[in-house]
Amino acid sequence: MMSSCGPLLLAVSCCLVALTSSLNLDDPNVCSHWESYSVTVQETYAHPFDQIYYTSCTDILNWFKCTQHRVSYRTAYRRGEKTMHRRKSQCCPGFYESGDICVPHCAEKCVHGRCVAPNTCQCEPGWGGADCSSACDRDHWGPHCSSRCQCKNEALCNPITGACICAPGYHGWRCEDLCDHSTYGNNCQQKCLCQNNATCHHITGECVCSPGYTGAFCEDLCPPGKHGQQCEERCPCQNGGVCHHVTGECSCPAGWGMVCGQPCPTGRFGKNCSQECQCHNGGICSPSTGQCVCSSGYTGERCQDQCQVGTYGIGCSQACRCVNGAQCYHVSGACLCEQGYTGESCEERICPDGQYGLKCDRKCPCNTNNTRSCHPMSGECSCQSGWSGLYCNETCAPGFYGEACQEVCRCQNGADCHSVSGECICAPGYKGSDCAIACPPGTYGINCTSLCSCKNGAICSPIDGSCSCQAGWHGVDCSINCPSGTWGLGCNLSCVCGNGGACNALDGKCTCTPGWRGDRCDQHCQDGTYGLDCRERCDCSHADGCHPSTGHCRCLAGWTGIHCDSVCAEGRWGPNCSLSCNCKNSASCSPDEGACECAPGFRGTTCQHICSPGVFGHRCSQACPHCVHSNGPCHHVTGQCECLPGFKGALCNEVCPSGKFGKNCGGSCTCTNNGTCSPMDGSCQCYPGWIGSDCSQPCPPGQWGPNCIHTCNCHNGAFCSAYDGECKCTAGWTGLYCTQRCPLGFYGKDCVQACQCENGADCNHISGQCTCRTGFMGRHCETKCPAGSYGYGCRQVCDCLNNSTCDHMTGTCYCNPGWKGTRCDQAGGNIAESPNSLTSAALPMDSYQIGAITGIIILVLLVLILLLLFIIYRKKQKGKESSMPSVTYTPTMRANTDYAIAESLPQTEVLPNSNYFSNPSYHTLTQCSSPPHINNIPYGKMNNNQLFVNLKNTEPRKRLSLLDHTGTLPADWKQGGSFSELGAYGVDRRYMGKSLRDLVKSLPYHASSCSLNSSENPYATIKDPPLLLTKSTECGYVEMKSPAHRDSPYAEIHSSSPANKNVYEVEPTISSVQALTNNNCNGPFCQDPYDLPKNSHIPCHYDLLPTRDSSPSPTEDSK
Repeated sequence: MMSSCGPLLLAVSCCLVALTSSLNLDDPNVCSHWESYSVTVQETYAHPFDQIYYTSCTDILNWFKCTQHRVSYRTAYRRGEKTMHRRKSQCCPGFYESGDICVPHCAEKCVHGRCVAPNTCQCEPGWGGADCSSACDRDHWGPHCSSRCQCKNEALCNPITGACICAPGYHGWRCEDLCDHSTYGNNCQQKCLCQNNATCHHITGECVCSPGYTGAFCEDLCPPGKHGQQCEERCPCQNGGVCHHVTGECSCPAGWGMVCGQPCPTGRFGKNCSQECQCHNGGICSPSTGQCVCSSGYTGERCQDQCQVGTYGIGCSQACRCVNGAQCYHVSGACLCEQGYTGESCEERICPDGQYGLKCDRKCPCNTNNTRSCHPMSGECSCQSGWSGLYCNETCAPGFYGEACQEVCRCQNGADCHSVSGECICAPGYKGSDCAIACPPGTYGINCTSLCSCKNGAICSPIDGSCSCQAGWHGVDCSINCPSGTWGLGCNLSCVCGNGGACNALDGKCTCTPGWRGDRCDQHCQDGTYGLDCRERCDCSHADGCHPSTGHCRCLAGWTGIHCDSVCAEGRWGPNCSLSCNCKNSASCSPDEGACECAPGFRGTTCQHICSPGVFGHRCSQACPHCVHSNGPCHHVTGQCECLPGFKGALCNEVCPSGKFGKNCGGSCTCTNNGTCSPMDGSCQCYPGWIGSDCSQPCPPGQWGPNCIHTCNCHNGAFCSAYDGECKCTAGWTGLYCTQRCPLGFYGKDCVQACQCENGADCNHISGQCTCRTGFMGRHCETKCPAGSYGYGCRQVCDCLNNSTCDHMTGTCYCNPGWKGTRCDQAGGNIAESPNSLTSAALPMDSYQIGAITGIIILVLLVLILLLLFIIYRKKQKGKESSMPSVTYTPTMRANTDYAIAESLPQTEVLPNSNYFSNPSYHTLTQCSSPPHINNIPYGKMNNNQLFVNLKNTEPRKRLSLLDHTGTLPADWKQGGSFSELGAYGVDRRYMGKSLRDLVKSLPYHASSCSLNSSENPYATIKDPPLLLTKSTECGYVEMKSPAHRDSPYAEIHSSSPANKNVYEVEPTISSVQALTNNNCNGPFCQDPYDLPKNSHIPCHYDLLPTRDSSPSPTEDSK
């Protein structure tokens, strides 16, 4: 048996090759062949030998051992020879070794040359022949050198053949041609290595570089600062300019001109200064990038923007220090104070703290606890951080906090935001600085500080800790199995197991009692079987089967005994049944032997012992079932489990039914208010919000949750839910914990009622009562102060003289022409002042000359404007009658608003004591006596009046054909005629002048003479006719006012009686009225658009004064 000797042979071969191979194997003249050789090796083989061993036998003499022989093999070693092969290198034929290379061999020595191939000589110039021994002069060749050479360019002539041997750099038959541009040297066989279009010398191969290149092979550009032929010329470029290596032209960095020596001129930038700067407001343009370096006070890509409000200076990097609404000059940061403030930063009030007004004689109306200060002129309140409202008595709206309530809260998941600091007050179930992190599993409540008590894999609500039980469990903490007869999630599914079978609380699968089988335990055991799952076989001889539960044999007639195998009477055995049994516990005797055959559940020779624990039944052969909730083994006869209190069933795996507890579920629970009764001892697990042994007591005030362990966090009288601690806010409050007032514009319970306050008044968040701003009064602050009064509640009396008017808000006097001074008590100077101009000592001038020039310019402009308005007014008044009806909408929340058409009375009937305004179309109704049922109607409004006809008809020619509740039209009223003869809405103009007066005289009661006659323009309400298809979408009101006095009060008369309401669907607009008249009417309803200004949205006839932004400029601290 041979073993491998490869490693040894390989080592030997390598040594031999190393010793014999001294030639360079890379030499192309080296050849090789294979040769064989022998080596001595050591090999293994299997050597046989005789092995003795012993076996057991009957040889007594050798102690029952016999000797045996057998042939075995062992590994042995021996020496042998092995033939190997190796590659041998030697010189190829015609070559011989010279050192480590093979050189050619010439049989005859080359006299004047060298051997270049086997038997081939390369002769030196001027020599020829096979051994280079023949010589001719350089111009002759051939025998006796008689032929003249034809070679050119100093080529040598072969003395034997006359062939030309060209000098380096030439080629051709006579060496007449130079090497081409890509080759050079002997026989033009060398490849030129020149680059970049350089020329190659045909003899030496030297490169002659093109302009702009250098290096042995012209591979390099001229070094920096050089250019041109052989890179000898010097570049003129400056300031980092790059010189073109060929032409020397400068490539300058952006921002430099010719030869990069001069920067771009002002207004230019970029490469070769080719681009134009776009900087504004004195900004300087970078000559390289064109980027603008802005002057002080400006910013933007092109310095086109002033610094943002609150910043100034270079780069707008300085923070303004102006306060109290002062404007900051964007260049220097100088503060332009508002009236009433002074100081470098406008931080000083002219008036003492708590006072305001031109004379600082008025008390600020602000809530002092929440107010920083009030404006020294207007009294406007500047609230502390976290407060807002007219008087700083409103907390920030939900979602905002901080200074002027301008900061946006970052709180999430319904969290409350602290109105001052913006700190998030998380809702139960969340935590974190922004309340974005849900409570980790096992925790719940405010800031996730409460630990869940849920069991058996229940899911705990992170909000209130309530448990969502897994299938098969219920109770407050999911610690109680589903009651008997129920299963699944919430124990809401009913079991379908029959015949006492138990239902699995998780999946509803039935576990049958002994003797029953099937998915619903509704099938008896098959004949011959009994017990749990019908696994036992009946052991009866002469019987009609056995009992399906116990296996007791039902013996046939004439047979007795446990197995129905005896004909003797009970207790007898033996021949003729003559012997008495001695068995106990209802056992029977074997009829032949008298041995006791025990009844189920007993054992022993006389059946005196019960079955051992863990087995029961016939011959104690049945294993007890798995009793889930039992305090001992099963019953030795029936296998029934002895259940613990709270459980029942054959396997004690059923919880007592709902409302039962204790041993055999005999007790009745007393838990109330959804409390869960423990099936074991009847103790109650109360529903959150209840306590007590029977869960009949609610949580004490201020407590909530399971066992009332949590403390309520509700504020401002809110009701706390005892179940989950949710706050039920009282009227006027909202938020997670009822800490926030109703949002602006709402009040009352749940903040769902909309405030009715007007003119910027504050609305009480609880009652909705309006707190009017300066200059307004009324229940909804809808009325300006009467003439002669101003201020808060209109309680201050104007102190203006010489028939001047008083500002209803500030009390400032507006002087008539010719008067000046704070009270208009000083006669005017040489310069005429503009009518209605404000004259106040608090408004200083820079100089008398500037004031005079300004006054003259303003006066001229006003005269021109008034003249233009007068011409337009006269032009528009042409064709109009002396009276002008007006239309207004009554503020209401109804979708279809009533409006009125009223007939104007002649001016001659106006009472002398009527209060006129400059607009002749509007007058205030004079207060005078009136019948009781129309008393106390504010502002001339008359409800339930029956002065006007009902205009329900839809056709324009028939709309006034009837008078509803008031009488009939005269007989001479005509429906015929052209439509242009009819007034607006089809009313005949010929009766417009007398219908009102005639109707007033015919009323069953008599209104006072001033109730209508005192107003040129009474208002009544009618519905819009269906013919008017245009509908205003801006708002629910249209106001018709005089251009001269837009604030003139007006009277409204509308009907609220259902019988008198004129029902139309579309609101009138200016275009609708003009469409009815076909642009050709002369009646009192033809009005120009300037009488119906579109000036408001909330609603259209309320003109709100613009509010002033009192927020201070940002400071460095706030940035």
